[in-house]
Amino acid sequence: MTRLPPAFLTRPIAHRGYHNKAEGVIENSPSAFAAAIAAGYPIELDLQLSRDGVPMVFHDDTLERLTAETGAVRDRDAAELETFTLKGGTDRIPTLARVLEQVDGAVPLLIELKDQHGAMGETDGVLERAALDVLKEYAGPFALMSFNPSMIAKVAALSPETPRGIIGCAWRKIDEPHVPVDRRAELAAIPGFKEIDADFLSHDHTDLDSPRVEQLKAQGVPILCWTIRSPEQERQARKIADNITFEGYVA
Repeated sequence: MTRLPPAFLTRPIAHRGYHNKAEGVIENSPSAFAAAIAAGYPIELDLQLSRDGVPMVFHDDTLERLTAETGAVRDRDAAELETFTLKGGTDRIPTLARVLEQVDGAVPLLIELKDQHGAMGETDGVLERAALDVLKEYAGPFALMSFNPSMIAKVAALSPETPRGIIGCAWRKIDEPHVPVDRRAELAAIPGFKEIDADFLSHDHTDLDSPRVEQLKAQGVPILCWTIRSPEQERQARKIADNITFEGYVA
C-alpha cells in the first residue's frame, strides 16, 4: 500500500513552483511558491546541500544560471547562499526550513534530492539525513524523490514511513553525458524499485511508453510525469500518467 498522500494525484503539480520569469517570479523562489499556494497547486522543488550541511531550495549544481555568482552551491555556506538574489526577480535562495515555514501544509510538497556526487552511485547520505531532519516536525503532506535510487534507499533506511519515489527517464547520453554508460543502462531499467519499497515513479513524459513504466503501472504504482509544457502534452501524458508536473501554462 502506497504511503503517497492522495493529494499528489488530484491537482497538477507546479514544477519548481508556479513560476513566471516574465513577471519576475523565478523558479524555486518564495514568490513561485506563493503563486502555487494561491492557485492551489502542489509544489515540486529541488534540494542542494550547502557547504555547512543545510538543504537549500535550488535546482542547479552551480550558481551562474540563476544568480550573479559562479561556482558550486556545495562550496558556499547557507548564510551566504541566502544573500544571493535570483536573476530576473527580487527573491533570494531559500533554505528548505524557510520554505516549510512559508507553505505550512497549505499544499503538498514533492521534493527532489539532487545528487551532488555526479555519477548517480552511492552517496554519503548527508543531504538525505539533513532533509529528513528538517522535515521531521513538518505536519504537511510531502514526498521525497531522486534520480538516484541509492539516495532513496538511504531515505527508506533512515525514515521508513516517509513517502518516496524514483525519478525515471531514458537516460540518453545527450541528457546525462557525465553519468557512465553502464550506470545509465542500469538506471534506465528503474532498478531497486521494489527493494526500497518506493511509493511512486515520476517519469519523463517523452518516455512514458517504456515497458518498465507499463509494468509498474500494471502493478498499481502511481505514475507521475515531468515536465509538461502545453495542454497537448498534458492530454497525451494523462493517457498513462496519474498526474503531471507542469510549467509555462495554466493546467
